Amino acid sequence: MNQNISIADRTKALAIRIVKACTFLDEKPGVCRTLSKQLLRSGTAIGANVREAQSAQSDKDFLSKLEIALKEERETEYWLEILIEAELVDKNKFESLLQETREIGKILVTSTRKVKEKIKQ
Repeated sequence: MNQNISIADRTKALAIRIVKACTFLDEKPGVCRTLSKQLLRSGTAIGANVREAQSAQSDKDFLSKLEIALKEERETEYWLEILIEAELVDKNKFESLLQETREIGKILVTSTRKVKEKIKQ
């Protein structure tokens, strides 16, 4: 993915990919539907919290929203790992989704560290 796009745009693009993946999972019977709902909630919440952070009222509010986005990223990563490792989905099709989720997580970790440093000053 292009490294020059904003985190808000990148998380929105991830959410769209998650929605499409969940549409695919919902077509499968059983456990895939249940996991799909978990993945949909956490995968779309990343971008929603990043978007909320853009309207933060303070640095602490901004940090709080980014930390929630990071928690949602970690949960999304978990559900994707479960789907792949349980062989419920084709690894090749979901691996790039997992990789992008992890990349966004790295960006969020870096961002939260910078904001924490700013708040300490």
